[in-house]
Amino acid sequence: MAMLTDNPTAAALLDAVPCYPVPLHGRSPAIDALRAARGGHGLAIGKDGVMLILRRPWLALDVPLTPRIAAHLPYGNAGAPKADLRCGLIPREHLDQILDHFRAALPNEDAAFILWNEVTCEFAVHLPVIDEASPSRLVYRAPVLDPDWHLVCDIHSHGAGRAFFSATDDVDDAHTTKISLVFGNLDRPEAPTTASRLCAGGMFLPLPRSPFSGDDHAA
Repeated sequence: MAMLTDNPTAAALLDAVPCYPVPLHGRSPAIDALRAARGGHGLAIGKDGVMLILRRPWLALDVPLTPRIAAHLPYGNAGAPKADLRCGLIPREHLDQILDHFRAALPNEDAAFILWNEVTCEFAVHLPVIDEASPSRLVYRAPVLDPDWHLVCDIHSHGAGRAFFSATDDVDDAHTTKISLVFGNLDRPEAPTTASRLCAGGMFLPLPRSPFSGDDHAA
């Protein structure tokens, strides 16, 4: 088979994010290995379009990037999209703890992370160092993770304001794989407003459901 490139840097990048055609018959060991991997990502090209296959210890994501390809290709289908939490649903009590913490910080904004340990399968709430907080501005630090720990959720509040993702959030979230959540209107007795998305592959994807057990806040 001909080399895809004679440039070693480009070859390393192509190896890090491989691209595989889906066979019309039988299975593809390369695509099966990508889907079974602990971590990494690549592309599967099928007659139904190009699919991003992204794996993290806590996440298994298959997301279509293009519509069905109009040209005739001797390829099979890339398959159905999915977004599965390999770590399982996050216990609801962690969300309750975070919302109580956010309300205690009113009128200022605040932040929290949810981490997951792939060895013990336990979740933990991490309250970050806050460099600056006001009712309209928040600067905080992402955690430095110990071995086997992974950042699953990056959560911040908008205090008494509505929940939404700002342009600053878009920049911060652009090159990470995580669930991003914003809670707003925390001064009211009713449930807070919520904005949610899955950040992966440079894309912001809607969450198919809440990542918390027994909760529909982020649906």
